[in-house]
Amino acid sequence: MPTLRDLPAIETLMQSDAIAPMIHIHGAQVVKDHLRDLQNAMRQERSVPDWATDPSGYSKELEKTLVKTDYVPVFNLTGTVIHTNLGRALLSQDLWRAIEPLVTRPMNLEYDLVKGARGQRDTVVEERLCELMRCEAVTIVNNNAAALMLVLNTFGLNAEVPVSRGELVEIGGSFRLPELMSRAGCRLLEVGTTNRTRLDDFAVVIERASMLLKIHPSNYHIEGFTESVEAPELANLAGAHNIPSCVDLGSGSLVDLSHWGLPKEPTPQSVLEQGIDLVTFSGDKLLGAVQCGIIAGKKTLIEQIRRNPMKRALRVDKVTLAILNATLKLYNDPAVLPDHLPLLKTLTLTPDTLVARAEALIAHLPAGLTGEIVNSQAQIGSGALPDQTIPSIAITLTHRSLSAQKLVDGLRTAQPPIVGRIKDDQVLLDMRGAEPMPELINALQRVELGTV
Repeated sequence: MPTLRDLPAIETLMQSDAIAPMIHIHGAQVVKDHLRDLQNAMRQERSVPDWATDPSGYSKELEKTLVKTDYVPVFNLTGTVIHTNLGRALLSQDLWRAIEPLVTRPMNLEYDLVKGARGQRDTVVEERLCELMRCEAVTIVNNNAAALMLVLNTFGLNAEVPVSRGELVEIGGSFRLPELMSRAGCRLLEVGTTNRTRLDDFAVVIERASMLLKIHPSNYHIEGFTESVEAPELANLAGAHNIPSCVDLGSGSLVDLSHWGLPKEPTPQSVLEQGIDLVTFSGDKLLGAVQCGIIAGKKTLIEQIRRNPMKRALRVDKVTLAILNATLKLYNDPAVLPDHLPLLKTLTLTPDTLVARAEALIAHLPAGLTGEIVNSQAQIGSGALPDQTIPSIAITLTHRSLSAQKLVDGLRTAQPPIVGRIKDDQVLLDMRGAEPMPELINALQRVELGTV
């Protein structure tokens, strides 16, 4: 039985080949601290286990205690294309390489190269968005919830803002519109009912209102005996009483998706064309860029928003602006947009392409797994078109000895992890996210399902 005298020195352990990989992953100081903790516990208990005299024993113990999470790429085979938990819209490698100098070198973020003086960081993307949307002004913040909060804080601070009861939504992470409005410093004034709200409901309280707000149903859908106030009606009422009107689209596409056979979604520019003063939408949903919130509309109102001290707290960094600007450039030629925008490319994949992916994956399944090609329905996701799906192709995957839950859990241990979903007690892998295929096949073949 080993004794305390047999414990190797910490520095000896740190220089051993067995501990080197742990140092590489977790860092020297973290590993050293954990080694000391292990040996201090032995000294306090005056007991030394057999493994404690060999560096490999310490390596195994460190593997148990130093479980470090990290950001890793995954295969999104869930059937939800814009998946909030999996990073939302994808970026192309060509786009990333194009902006690399802007990220790794100084850039004219807030510097006017003509005047040789300080400039405004939104200027470049504002000009581009104004051209694409034919609007007066634009400003950018770090996400769409921030965009809406900033609008409310600018025009509804210490005042009342009427909202239809049918639009008091809850977004991801249990954040609710009434709570966001409260934190923005305005008082919610509920009008109408859950399923029916008319213009008269707003007109009754218009003298108390500081602005009018409409929330596009991007995260929910109500059917049946329903009625809502359309954007032009709201715009006319607000204009007649000289107060701002705003529509929160949540997800906003700058192009008509129906051109590619996809469900139609209102564009931000179409909302402004209906007379609405301001529109807010996300950059990493249907736009296909990076997480940010975009506020577009009348210049006089945007200028008031820019002067709000909260604008600085919610501003975006140079990486976000560089990605957004590069993505917006792709919209200059909408006809070839699916060739260059990963989101639109994924949404417009042909059935033949999806079937070919499924056949290739089934042909390379490891022992113990069987698959069958099935028709499925994919969601666009992240609040975009919540009541509509698009046709897709998937594989139902089964294992000779594992339950569906055990199998889907095991697939997440692959390198990179494979994230699917369970339907009718079967694991479903949607082929819209099956790219790059060689890497997916390799990951599936190497996953150790027998140890799950």
